[in-house]
Amino acid sequence: MNSRTWQLLRLLADGEFHSGEVLGQQLGVSRATVFSSLAAVEECGVVLQRIRGRGYRLAKAWQCLDADVAQAHLGDAASRFKIEVLQQAASSNTELLRRATAGAATGSVLAVELQTAGRGRIGRTWYSGLGNALTFSLLWRFDCGLNGLSGLSLAVGLAILRALKRYNAVDIGLKWPNDILAAQGKLGGVLIEAQGDMYGPSVVVIGIGINCTLPFKLEQVITQPAVALDQLCAAPPERNLLLARLLQELAQVLDTFSRAGFASLRADWEAHHALQNQSIQLQMPDGSTVIGIARGVSDSGELLLETAQGIRVFNSGEVGMRR
Repeated sequence: MNSRTWQLLRLLADGEFHSGEVLGQQLGVSRATVFSSLAAVEECGVVLQRIRGRGYRLAKAWQCLDADVAQAHLGDAASRFKIEVLQQAASSNTELLRRATAGAATGSVLAVELQTAGRGRIGRTWYSGLGNALTFSLLWRFDCGLNGLSGLSLAVGLAILRALKRYNAVDIGLKWPNDILAAQGKLGGVLIEAQGDMYGPSVVVIGIGINCTLPFKLEQVITQPAVALDQLCAAPPERNLLLARLLQELAQVLDTFSRAGFASLRADWEAHHALQNQSIQLQMPDGSTVIGIARGVSDSGELLLETAQGIRVFNSGEVGMRR
């Protein structure tokens, strides 16, 4: 979508009807230009209603991301982050990785209103539409090498859960290695990509996606059970505030991780492990399946599975409930 389309969508963000004539006057363009600028927004997942005589409106009001607003919500942590909001990008992780190579500072944050090629773990697609998710990436530099980052995705998941607990999100937990779950399905996830060598230093881009709402059209294309914050919170947070709260918790957890590794966070992670002491199946990369009881994780974040052969340790695989 071009810049004029985004200007129009911001004018429509309140979810009320706006006539093409008034919209054109506000931007200094014709009604025909308004029509053509909004003609293809549905292809990007934007649900726009058009009614003759009334004009245009978004099917749901849109809480626009604003870097200055989010930065102000950070309080004492504001100096540790630099937030930038992009209207549209293929992937916030891909863009921030490019910037990391060019020397971007630790604490750089890139939030995207509309991701067209969002990525999840093991090559999956992360689906989101305008305003119904919070998708952002955080760049963080570590003095240690890549071998010192074991368990980082679990630590990040714990930070997300702590932030969401501030809003009394009900029955949420963690799934190894990087998912935020509720009883109804997946609420959010983490994608971590690292650069560096085994001995350091290293740089990590942490991609986070949280479902804020779940429109029917989006729910139809997601291939696994999913849930959104508005289903779990009596008063869901505004997205700029949510971004700030997530970053505050991430700063604390990443500081702890840098000092003492995942071992210092292990007990808290296991206390929120959604599948702790339950029978699960682990789908391995080679297609085989291992069945056992989830007994938590190691100090380096590996999954501990009690099997017929005893406790086994895994650092890869896809966890599912045993049917």
